[in-house]
Amino acid sequence: MANINCNENGSTKNEEEVFQSYLKSAEEGNITGQYNLGYCYHYGIGTTKDEEKAFQWYLKSAEGGNSKGQNNLGYYYQKGIGTTKDEENAFLWYLKSAEGGNINGQYNLGDCYCYGIGVTKNEKKAFNWYLKSAERGNVTGWCSLGYCYQNGIGTTKDEKKAFQCYMKSAEGRNSDGQHNVGYCYQNGIGTTKDEEKAFHWYLKSAEGGNISGQYNLGYCYQNGIGTTKYEEKAFLWYLKSAEGGDSDGQYNLGYCYQKGIGTTKDEEKAFQWYLKSAEGGNVTGQRSLGYCYHYGIGITKDEEKAFRCYLKSANGGDSDGQYNIGYCYQNGIGTTKDEEKAFQCRRGIATGQCSLGYCYLYGIGTTKDEEKAFQWHLKSAEGGSIIGKYNLGYYYQNGIGTTKDEEKAFHWYLKLAEEGNSIGQSRLGNYYHYGIGTTKDEKKAFQWYLKSAEEGNSDGQYNIGYCYHYGIETTKDEEKAFQWYLKSAEGKNISGQYNLGYCYQNGIGTTKNEEKAFQWYLKSAEGGNINGRCSLAYCYQNGIGATKDGVKAFQWYLKSAEEGSFTGQGSLGYCYLYGIGTTKNKEKAFQWYLKSTKGENTVAVCPEQRVKLRQSVPLNRTLVTPLFVCSC
Repeated sequence: MANINCNENGSTKNEEEVFQSYLKSAEEGNITGQYNLGYCYHYGIGTTKDEEKAFQWYLKSAEGGNSKGQNNLGYYYQKGIGTTKDEENAFLWYLKSAEGGNINGQYNLGDCYCYGIGVTKNEKKAFNWYLKSAERGNVTGWCSLGYCYQNGIGTTKDEKKAFQCYMKSAEGRNSDGQHNVGYCYQNGIGTTKDEEKAFHWYLKSAEGGNISGQYNLGYCYQNGIGTTKYEEKAFLWYLKSAEGGDSDGQYNLGYCYQKGIGTTKDEEKAFQWYLKSAEGGNVTGQRSLGYCYHYGIGITKDEEKAFRCYLKSANGGDSDGQYNIGYCYQNGIGTTKDEEKAFQCRRGIATGQCSLGYCYLYGIGTTKDEEKAFQWHLKSAEGGSIIGKYNLGYYYQNGIGTTKDEEKAFHWYLKLAEEGNSIGQSRLGNYYHYGIGTTKDEKKAFQWYLKSAEEGNSDGQYNIGYCYHYGIETTKDEEKAFQWYLKSAEGKNISGQYNLGYCYQNGIGTTKNEEKAFQWYLKSAEGGNINGRCSLAYCYQNGIGATKDGVKAFQWYLKSAEEGSFTGQGSLGYCYLYGIGTTKNKEKAFQWYLKSTKGENTVAVCPEQRVKLRQSVPLNRTLVTPLFVCSC
């Protein structure tokens, strides 16, 4: 950021009198008076703000040899203020100012060499001019010098020197320097990692109006880094950062509105902030904007716009955006279906490697090859991909493309869980619950289910609800069970929806309500849960929470039976035997009873007796396919 010289000549006189004094001095040819008059026109001090007149007086001052005027004239040319933008002229005037010893001119000249503004990029010269500026006390120069040391720009990389330079800048109350000191403490760059000190410096930077500092302070509050977790404060600092134009802050603010973090959930506002972030070139914002268009979050669903947003994100180097583009090509979402393009989109990056494995697993755009699928997921996992780690665990769990190894599966789920991933936490709880790949430990299972649930994972919420329901490593508490089933169900978890229906039907942890029971069984059934389908059929058969309807009862029993539910099979046999929702057919009744008895279904043992279906609660929903999701 270019530095403009400020008027250091304070005055207690009336501003109009000051202006008149500078005007007289300037008209008499005094270069300092000309500079000060330009400054007055620049900020509207004692007169109406007039950038063209400011430019003219800075020009006179600069031509007379005033180094401050030369610096500010360079700034005007660089930004096109009061004149046509001209970066070559900007460079020339910064050079004159710098050679005249002006520390802001020296800093700005360093910027020109660093970024190729009006001159050929030259990192060594950039470093030297930053150094001159810093050594003469320019706090912004110290910050840029630190950046050079941190990244090896025009000098040898030296993180300790980088930290020292940032600290000089920070102690000089430069908000960028304060932010960078915080970043160094957070990540242990050139100093010992210290999250409390990181928080302290982010706070100073944020309070000084720095939008990056405000963003990172919000992040600290959201995640409890160096301070107590406080989502409401996180939201407020993201808001300040976002309103200041920080695209990361705009993205995180959108995410807070989408998920209801520190504020009331508002998907329309989420969409608006994702849009601002995307328009600012933020690739994560572009991807999330695509996700909103894809699923109609806060805006009307529009798959073509979703595809275009994902494409922008992918072209900007976002690996998840690249994955989503592959997903769109694979399924013809917002574009023509093209499996070959889908395959090509998934090469070379961690998320892409994961998705490329998916292509090999199912033969999408290439020959099916489970061993290659495994290898690509291994690369993805080793490259840090969360989805890759989950899928690698799944491959070891089921022996896909490799030898089945539940201990290795456990190892990868553990890695995922320890990194804070809620899906991995739920899966790890499942492994401890059943002693898969490790010693059975229901206490640890409960702890991991709870972590997952508190992070908003619907499987974890379902499982912790089950633990409270039956008192597994905790005191039995049906009200808590109901509350967790409710959260899981609202998260569209079909097992959670089924168990919530069961709670409403039987008054477990809540008041008995057959209409609500029916509604949740319906959601569960429509989502594919075979227990939900069987219970929905039972409701239709007996008029529980809905009008009695034998035909619908038969249809849902059939769906349940065909998917392997022994209870559904026995009940379907019962329908055929008595002609419930279908024509009587004793042969079919016998066949379905026979299938049911293979599962030792007691409903099928006494075909002549009308019995109620068992309302059994499944212990845990097993995930049956690898995890491949659109990212948001």
